[in-house]
This record gives sequence, structure tokens and C-alpha cells, in this order.
Amino acid sequence: MSLLMEQALNGVQLGVTLFLLAAGLTLIFGIMGVINLAHGSLYMIGAYAMAAVAAKTGSFLLAFPAGLAAAGIAGVLMEYLVVRRLYARDHLDQVLATFGLILFFNQLTTILFGRQPLFVEIPDFLEGSVMIGGIVRYPVYRLAMIAVGLATAIGLYVLIARTRLGMLIRAGATNREMVRALGVDIRLLYTLLFGVGAMLAGLAGVMAGPILSVQVGMGEQVLILTFVVVVIGGIGSVRGAFIGALAVGMVDTMLRAYLPGVLRQLMAGPDADALAAGLSAMGVYMLMAIVLLVKPQGLAPAHG
Repeated sequence: MSLLMEQALNGVQLGVTLFLLAAGLTLIFGIMGVINLAHGSLYMIGAYAMAAVAAKTGSFLLAFPAGLAAAGIAGVLMEYLVVRRLYARDHLDQVLATFGLILFFNQLTTILFGRQPLFVEIPDFLEGSVMIGGIVRYPVYRLAMIAVGLATAIGLYVLIARTRLGMLIRAGATNREMVRALGVDIRLLYTLLFGVGAMLAGLAGVMAGPILSVQVGMGEQVLILTFVVVVIGGIGSVRGAFIGALAVGMVDTMLRAYLPGVLRQLMAGPDADALAAGLSAMGVYMLMAIVLLVKPQGLAPAHG
């Protein structure tokens, strides 16, 4: 029971991290119609900025906003200098241009920080573990990650459903030409939206930094899973991104935790472990295929 609860919490923690990435990605693609392969680079920029400031100052409280600011500024500059010229182009041009940005950011990061991974200490006030329900001890930092992710999800819901900016975002997703005709500065709206998406990616990188090694190319490793989340949830839907992220997080975590033990009952240990590793890696893609067969628009597609 304790192992099941621990793995369930790990699944939720992975899910909320993927949600932060997927929410920005689905907003950008759903509203702007831009496929941004460099979204993972913004995740990497947030993590590196946080790690660099933490190393210089020794303060996580200073490093945290620094990572968000770096990712947000990088996102705004990316939109202004490159992505703005891609809105009217087809998806192939967008893929090629943003793939070029991945190479640029990876090389720039290598020049600035080298190829050796950076490691960040968990802040003192978030160290240790707590007993949950008298069943399992769980790290405080991972609980904080879950809390931040859930708070961000609620904040995004309020922003999109209850504010004037959210109304413009929803209107832009439905009919951007009409929004432009009504006098809204659609370029400014897009830049703000891209900046918000970049900060969400940066937030994911900042939170993941202390439990992962911060290294060049870390964005590409998580980007594929993020696209899977967007497809499962429904393109352009933040609610769908949240549902899809939790589903992917739980499926991936549970398969990696329990499948080797199940297969060891049927075959020799090394063979079972090898097969389990392959099947676990395939699990989220099998989930995506099943969802697309049943609901081609995703679990919670955007309306309009």
C-alpha cells in the first residue's frame, strides 16, 4: 500500500511538471497556430538560469524568480525576432525554424556553461520528508512541486475563464481576424501569450532542477512527452493539458514501477527487465493511440 501511494504521488508530480510545459505549448499552438519545437529550450533556460544564480548567491529564493524571468525574456525575444515571422507560414517552415532555435540555444548554453551537468541543492526549508496518512514518507520538495503545479493550474483557469485577457485569448483562439478587426493589438496579445507560455516552461525547469541534473539538451528529452500530453488532452485546451498530463504521469510511473515485477513472474529476471523497460517506454504512446481511436479530438478539446 505504501509503495502504491508513493508511486501515485510520483505520478502526480511528473504530471504537474508536464502540465506546466504542456499548458504553454497548447496555448501557443492552439491560439497562434505555431508549432514551437524550441519550447523545451525555454525549460532548459529556466533551469540553467536558476542553477547559475543559485551557485552565485546560494539562495534558492533569488534563483527561483531569476529562472522564471530568464525563460520569460527568452520567450518574448524568440517571439519578437523569429516566431512573429512564422504566423503566416506553413507548419513545415515553423518546424524547421524552431528546430534551428533548439540547435542555437543548445550551442549557446554549451558556450556559456560547458557540457558538464550542473547540480542544484534542494533548499534547506524544503529538505526532508513528511508522513502522509500514516502510510508513506514523501519528500517535502516533491510535495512542494505538486502544490506549485496545482496552484498554477488554478491560476491559469482563473486567468483564461475570468479575466479580460482570458476573454481575448479565447476569442483569439476562435477567430483571430475578428479580434484584430475589433481593434485589439493582436501582436501584443501574441507576445504576452508567448511570454506566459515561456514562463510556464521556465517554472517547470526551475522546479525540476534540484531533482534532475541541469544539462544541455534536457529540453528535448521532455518535449516529446509534452507533445503527447497536448495530443491526449486536446490541442488548445488548458483543461485538456491538465487531464492529459496527469494521465501520462500516472501511466508512465506505474508501468515503470510495477511492470518489471509482473513480467518476472512469467520469464527470467534479465529478460523481464529488458522487456519491461521497452514496454514502459511505449506505454504513453499506446495510451495516446487508444485516446485518438476513441476521441480523435482529445479528452477535453477546446471549444469553438
